[in-house]
Amino acid sequence: MAEQLFTVGKVVNTHGIRGEIKVVSHTDFPEERFAPKSNLVLFNEESRQTVDVTVESSRSHKNLFIMKLKEYSNINEVEKYKGWLLKVSDEHRAELEEDEYYYSDIIGCRVVSDEGEELGTISEILAPGANHVWVVKQPKGKELLLPVIDEVVLNVNVEDKLITVHVMEGLI
Repeated sequence: MAEQLFTVGKVVNTHGIRGEIKVVSHTDFPEERFAPKSNLVLFNEESRQTVDVTVESSRSHKNLFIMKLKEYSNINEVEKYKGWLLKVSDEHRAELEEDEYYYSDIIGCRVVSDEGEELGTISEILAPGANHVWVVKQPKGKELLLPVIDEVVLNVNVEDKLITVHVMEGLI
């Protein structure tokens, strides 16, 4: 079975002439994912081509990360990776605490209320501030925004892709 890869960022541009790249983070753990010596995979969505790389250095800059990859030392070598995704293999994913989940574990889960009502499927995760918000695509097309707080999220079963929630007054 091919190893599973998880997206942690996207290369949006080059930076300077020494082979640095600008990366938009798609991970909850950028300091860990983009730390020196981290093993990542550059992935081209169109051609499905992959290139294994190692982070030499990275720093946060505005809403991006400026990253230097060990394998490249000038702009001409990294120019072709603009638009490519940065991925991490399953074996390099961090162990999570209890009640912590990867985005990829949550997206696609069915959501049911504690009263047994089928609410829909999680289509995306927003991180607007104090807590995450799960966007539930309901059968009738309208989206339901669920705050990820203990009073709402009662049970998360990633194996069965099923989440049980308490629908507080005013949520629907």
